[in-house]
Amino acid sequence: MEWIGTISTWIIPGVILFILLVGLYRKVPAYEAFVEGGKEGLKIASNLLPFLLGMMVSIAIFRASGAMEAFTSFLEPLLNLIGIPSEIVPLALVRPISGTAALGMTTELIQTYGADSFIGRLASTMQGSTDTTLYIITVYFGAVGIRKMGDALKVGLLADLIGIIASILIVSMVFG
Repeated sequence: MEWIGTISTWIIPGVILFILLVGLYRKVPAYEAFVEGGKEGLKIASNLLPFLLGMMVSIAIFRASGAMEAFTSFLEPLLNLIGIPSEIVPLALVRPISGTAALGMTTELIQTYGADSFIGRLASTMQGSTDTTLYIITVYFGAVGIRKMGDALKVGLLADLIGIIASILIVSMVFG
């Protein structure tokens, strides 16, 4: 296992050296290309900032207004009827929006109910079975300037819904 540590220590300097050698071979001014790439990175970051800021403010308003708790309370009788814990609803709502917020919720659920509890297993499975669709669309579409996203949002959210339903069904069948 020591050789893995040695490889991981030298892999990044090796890649940089390889890039510089290829640049020398092709007679590309490596430093100027690096500076131009940095400028493009800054332009992309400044273009993304309004999209990210809008998404973060929306999430904060949704959570701080109490809308999430109201929605969860509204659904609780139906969820209890079909055997789904209402504690998992905020995670299902936030996961397509923010991966970091969803990870925080999953951590909190696991700390509260335990990793081997039904809720802990369901939260973990749901975390791995869904994606941050709105974040991905915001960042990637914003980076390249796409305003009309077509069916990407619908398909992404449908995939998240299927991931949530599959998580509930599989965890219920295996651990329920």
